[in-house]
Amino acid sequence: MSGTSSSHAQLMWDEAVTGYDFGPGHPMDPVRLALTMRLVEAFELDRAVRVVSAPPAGESTLRLVHRPDYIAAVREASADPTSADTSYGLGTVDDPAFAGMHDAAALIAGQSVGAAEAVWRGEVPHAVNFAGGLHHAMPGAASGFCVYNDAALAIARLLELGAERVAYVDVDVHHGDGVQAAFWEDPRVLTISLHEHPQTLFPQTGWPTETGAPDAEGSAVNVALPAGTGDAGWLRAFHAVVPELLAAFRPQVLVTQHGADTHFEDPLAHLAVSLDAQRHVAAACHELAHRHADGRWVALGGGGYAVTDVVPRSWTHLVAIAADRPVDPASSVPDLWRSEVFRRTAQLGPLRMTDGREPEWRSFDESGYDPADRLDQAILATRKAVFPAHGLLP
Repeated sequence: MSGTSSSHAQLMWDEAVTGYDFGPGHPMDPVRLALTMRLVEAFELDRAVRVVSAPPAGESTLRLVHRPDYIAAVREASADPTSADTSYGLGTVDDPAFAGMHDAAALIAGQSVGAAEAVWRGEVPHAVNFAGGLHHAMPGAASGFCVYNDAALAIARLLELGAERVAYVDVDVHHGDGVQAAFWEDPRVLTISLHEHPQTLFPQTGWPTETGAPDAEGSAVNVALPAGTGDAGWLRAFHAVVPELLAAFRPQVLVTQHGADTHFEDPLAHLAVSLDAQRHVAAACHELAHRHADGRWVALGGGGYAVTDVVPRSWTHLVAIAADRPVDPASSVPDLWRSEVFRRTAQLGPLRMTDGREPEWRSFDESGYDPADRLDQAILATRKAVFPAHGLLP
């Protein structure tokens, strides 16, 4: 059931996005999307937002970011997965080709583009597509479970509609390399990525020295966090970099990517962040959109491979925050939803909407820089690399 048109937020959803399925045993199990939507419904958040489906991104939209020869290769691999051309990153271990791949990937891209259009046109202040955030796809190649880069396509569409400044904040555990690559030479787009250090994690990019092309100096921002960083460090880094840059850049729209794979239970990475800190950052992004972008906020999902325990709770909090109906972390998870988890995965779902943490962090500006602390070294490296380009002191 959809909410009324006076909703604070639009939730992009089409059950067919679960067709984005690389097959059994692949970490990116689409059950994480279905279970998230069922949890959103269990909390009746679908009544507090407008639930809308957008059409798949068409050829002209896809070409805003992707090369025509790559789109043709995706279509070909979709029709015959055995023909996948690995020179385009298709048919690999990370991105195995599957029947209908083009349609499923274009549908997810369409939801993010639709979210961006609704926000830019003033239909709603906030729009969420938790099926999106496929930030590794490159203009001419699939990469890291990502076929079409919906985040980059949403930003490109905003520029096409006349936006002059778009900020993108990516808190997935992996570097937002595809979005950075798409706008490397474009000073209209500020890309900020906080991620595990490239020395210890795919895609081995996202060094603080990656700051944009000469004509767009300071438009790419990378915070490379030491493996093992937990809530206090993650939040310290976020607050030491993101708010000041957004204040200086003055975006007209804020696009955020909320990969849940920073979590301590995630099997593919090495940060130690709790659900409670993820919820704090979602709320901070909401607040920053109101402070710096007239409330215009497009929020996307991303990675996250603890598919029953973490992803649905994290993104349900995201939807709730966008809807202005935040879920109390102490809330019990509805029994009906836990039954659904067991039915679909034979796992026991989590009991509460919290990990029981109360994240606290020390402000970088107030507590000062600790030269012996690897996290502070990472923060300072980023600030030194990009703050001067924005007229800020490192």
